[in-house]
Amino acid sequence: MKIAMGCDHGGLALKQQIAAYLTEAGYEVIDYGTHCADSCDYPDFGLAAAEAVANGECERGIVVCTTGIGISIAANKVRGIRCALCSEPLSAKMTRLHNDANMLALGGAFVGVNLALEIVRVFLETPFSGEEKHMRRIGKIAAIEEKYSR
Repeated sequence: MKIAMGCDHGGLALKQQIAAYLTEAGYEVIDYGTHCADSCDYPDFGLAAAEAVANGECERGIVVCTTGIGISIAANKVRGIRCALCSEPLSAKMTRLHNDANMLALGGAFVGVNLALEIVRVFLETPFSGEEKHMRRIGKIAAIEEKYSR
C-alpha cells in the first residue's frame, strides 16, 4: 500500500519516525515534505499529500503539524478526502470503520512516538465496515462537498 505523507516544521520529527516505521513494515511511503525544520506553511504539504490520495496515486495519507488541526483542515478541502485528526487508537479505528477516512492527521506536539505508531497501525489495518448506514452517511458528506466545492 502506498502512503502519502506531509508535514510542516512542527510535524517533521514525528513524520520521519512514522515514515521509518511504515517502510520497515513494508508500506511504500511517498513523502511530500517538508524535509527541513525551517518554518513553513502546513497547507502546502497537506494539499500535496491530499491530492495524491484524491487522485489515486496513494491509497491513504498521513499528515502531521504541531497540533494536527491546521493540516487536517487543509487536507479536507480537497474533494474526496476524509481526513481525521486522531490522538488515540480508538478514534483511528472508528474513523476507518464508520467514515472510511482515507487520511490521518496527527499533532506532533501532542502525540508521542509510541502512541502515534499505534494510531497509525490501527488506522492502516482497520477496514471500512461497508455497512449501509455508514455508506449512506458518507454519501451525504460527498453531496455536501459537491454542493459547496467549486
